[in-house]
Amino acid sequence: MILVFGKTGQVATEIARQAQDAQCVGRDRADLADPEACRDLILDMEPAGIINAAAYTAVDRAEDDEELATRINGDAPAAMAQAAARLGIPLVHISTDYVFDGSGTQPFAPGHATAPLGAYGRSKLLGEQGVSAAGGTTAILRTSWVFSAHGTNFLKTMRRLGGERAELNVVADQIGGPTPARDIAAACLTMLHGLRADPSKAGIYHFAGAPDSSWADFAREIMAQAGLDCTVHDIPTSAYPTPARRPLNSRLDCTTLDRFGLTRPDWRAGVAHVLAELGAQT
Repeated sequence: MILVFGKTGQVATEIARQAQDAQCVGRDRADLADPEACRDLILDMEPAGIINAAAYTAVDRAEDDEELATRINGDAPAAMAQAAARLGIPLVHISTDYVFDGSGTQPFAPGHATAPLGAYGRSKLLGEQGVSAAGGTTAILRTSWVFSAHGTNFLKTMRRLGGERAELNVVADQIGGPTPARDIAAACLTMLHGLRADPSKAGIYHFAGAPDSSWADFAREIMAQAGLDCTVHDIPTSAYPTPARRPLNSRLDCTTLDRFGLTRPDWRAGVAHVLAELGAQT
């Protein structure tokens, strides 16, 4: 049995679809604001492996609620990793491009120096450090710009707004890799099985969709595939201020994924799949 922290989130939903032996737990059974409860659940259940797909993801709200974000994103993953190490089982932990400062134009490699710009990034970095310090067999998977047919995400917002408006202004100077949650889920499962077979593969990895894109170009692809007659205008980040600073460069170097036989997914194919799923729901 694989224990998955997260039940209704984008990646956890996709893991549940793909793995019959996955047991996904939500806040009712494991509140990440209570790290000790997460640790105790692992020790009680004794799973074969763990995937942490749960997190505090309200980037802007974290600026005023860093203590809670740190408990959920920092302390809880550390407690999970300590329990996993005690049981001798592998853990895959999902992290984020927000641990970097977004400088330059080159893709960030897993070993690049971290320098988060805000509270959310700091909380996620603390989680990474806690997972690594636990001393078990762990893989930290940094990803970016997640989208799916579930929850709240950029694709669903653009699809809705594109059907309501003739024009939209979208940030064009932030560059990254949109990543389908379905592919992240598959990568997590592949990595977990890989760690069980070969613990030497433990480490930090990057996984993001290809090709790299701006938010504006991502939006234009969504409009085109959805058949929406909505013009997307490029604007700079400075024209769309938010409480939390966003990294301008979210490009991730994903080359080390070949250790698990993984490659970057084409996010445009992911858009087509998600739009078909959303269309089937209406």
